Amino acid sequence: MLEKPYAEYAQRNAGPILEVLQYELRGRTEVLEIGSGTGQHAIRFAAELVDVQWQTSDLDENHEGIRSWIAEAGLPNVHGPLSLDVTRAEVSDESYDVVYSSNTAHIMSLSAVDAMFGFVGRALRPHGLFILYGPFRRAGQFNTQSNADFDANLRSRDPAMGIRDLDALDKLGAESGLRRVNLYAVPSNNLVAVWQKTPASAQ
Repeated sequence: MLEKPYAEYAQRNAGPILEVLQYELRGRTEVLEIGSGTGQHAIRFAAELVDVQWQTSDLDENHEGIRSWIAEAGLPNVHGPLSLDVTRAEVSDESYDVVYSSNTAHIMSLSAVDAMFGFVGRALRPHGLFILYGPFRRAGQFNTQSNADFDANLRSRDPAMGIRDLDALDKLGAESGLRRVNLYAVPSNNLVAVWQKTPASAQ
């Protein structure tokens, strides 16, 4: 039997993120997670958000690990991973109330981040939410030296990676009908940004 993948950071940040989700997901029932990774977040959140149907997704190579967490948990409201690469994924329009993603934007290329926002704009129903967790810059500035160092490390590994600026993400969001409505500071030195899909008639 496959030993379940485990990420310590996912264990640490799940609690603070869950507090945000418990507030933001009131009245929401259909969630797509982009980049479920190890599967830890899906299980933790679905166990607490019992009225939510949680759809996992990731690149194919991560599916076995995600399925192992799902199988062990046995939760009725978390679903096996979809094969999803935001640069070429297709989605039925207005399929989800919420799209959630954690620690993805800084390991994607900027063109992939652009594609993710476009995908989310199509996937969300009117007034739906895109909830994105991770490190961000604001007005071009890092909030801590550790995040500046992390950004430098990312770019040394791959120049296409890097911590994204919220102003730039807001522009990508606007192009896909999304407007940022909330921003939460969570440990450690990260943020949860929330964009809402504006109905076409109001754009």
